[in-house]
Amino acid sequence: MKNLSYVWSACLIGLAVFLFPVISLASEGGAEVAHLTGTGLGLTALILFVFAYALVIGEEQIHMRKSKPVIVAAGIIWVLVAIAYMGIGQIDKVEEILDHNLLEYGKLMLFLLAAMTFINTLDERNMFAALRSWLVSRGFSLYWIFWITGVLAFFISPIADNLTTALLMAAVLVAVAADRPKFVAMGCINIVVAANAGGAWSPFGDITTLMVWQAGLIKFSDFFALFIPSVLNWFVPALIMSFFIEKGKPAAINAVVVVKKGGFVVLGLFVATIAMAVVFHNSLHLPPVLGMMTGLGVLKVYGWYLKMFDNDPSNDNTDSSVGRFDIFNQLQRAEWDTLMFFYGVILCVGGLGAFGYLAMVSEVLYTGMGATWANVMVGILSAIVDNIPVMFAVITMHPEMSQGQWLLVTLTAGVGGSLLSIGSAAGVALMGQARGIYTFGSHLKWTWAVALGYIVSIWAHLWINALLM
Repeated sequence: MKNLSYVWSACLIGLAVFLFPVISLASEGGAEVAHLTGTGLGLTALILFVFAYALVIGEEQIHMRKSKPVIVAAGIIWVLVAIAYMGIGQIDKVEEILDHNLLEYGKLMLFLLAAMTFINTLDERNMFAALRSWLVSRGFSLYWIFWITGVLAFFISPIADNLTTALLMAAVLVAVAADRPKFVAMGCINIVVAANAGGAWSPFGDITTLMVWQAGLIKFSDFFALFIPSVLNWFVPALIMSFFIEKGKPAAINAVVVVKKGGFVVLGLFVATIAMAVVFHNSLHLPPVLGMMTGLGVLKVYGWYLKMFDNDPSNDNTDSSVGRFDIFNQLQRAEWDTLMFFYGVILCVGGLGAFGYLAMVSEVLYTGMGATWANVMVGILSAIVDNIPVMFAVITMHPEMSQGQWLLVTLTAGVGGSLLSIGSAAGVALMGQARGIYTFGSHLKWTWAVALGYIVSIWAHLWINALLM
């Protein structure tokens, strides 16, 4: 299904190339880009990107990590860009455009690396396991488990991220109701929608919101204008599904997990690091990544303390009282395939932008359709294609939009992926965690309810934030 949808989208892009072969000059990173969409090199770059992304979509079938094809494609695309610009006598612009893309990636990559290390450390200190243990030992009814996991997913994802949050909450579902597949499937849908919606109103909740914040398009406090639309995006389908929840109360599981030494200190450091990143950006006009990396440095110093003075025998990495904890082990556990995938995607999209494709799409969408409908379409597209390249393309296009419209596209790109199980990292991850129970088909049965929440959230934003539009 996803492969066919992507091929169809690619065909539409290819058709647009021939219908709109010449466009006005646009800019990327301060440099003007040429209109080379109708050239052989430009078409080759577009076809190469489509082929590479098709391999990304088929990751589960061909067992090739998603970062590999896009990294190769990025290198080839930029070679094509260099040849094309050399042919029109503007080779000096290539380095300027490429440097802009590399800077964007560098800031994103270091920010995520710091956040991932904090999350991995909290996991190693049993913080997430302790929360899961507490939930499964309470003996809640299925109805309340459905609502509790949804609420927690909505409020944890703005601080952690939607993927980690979804995996944590789904683990609770599977632990307490493994013998009730229908409930687990509905609970997973609820968690995916809640995690994606919760991530949409915080710069830390999703990669797309982080990109928008770091680009300076929306201030940190302005994201909170999306809180009520995000709540409605989750609450509407959750309320509908709650009427169909199975009755009953699963047996309580007596599982006790103890938080390791320093777990709550690491949590405090993570919150302080987030606050530092916000202060650096808002008050000192420094990039947020500087605050995150400073916080990572503090975490590494605290990691040294744990390594040297942690005598807790439960931390059984070694028989020695020294060396039980190593912060670099948590650094190594970062999702390097994901980080490298971001590199490939950002440079691929940036290369297509250098050929003029993003300016062309911006002309077709934002000038032809208008900002509101274009931003709604961005959300629908993110249910089919990963929202990261879609949002990076919008940021790179930088269409003339009001603050309210930038908030709208942030909302739709963040929650649009909930329309399909394959539309977000949270959905794809839960299909693996609850394999055979939460599937593309089980999610599709409730897509109408999720779509209703999508529509209501957009309406709420247009109404509540009308002065920003």
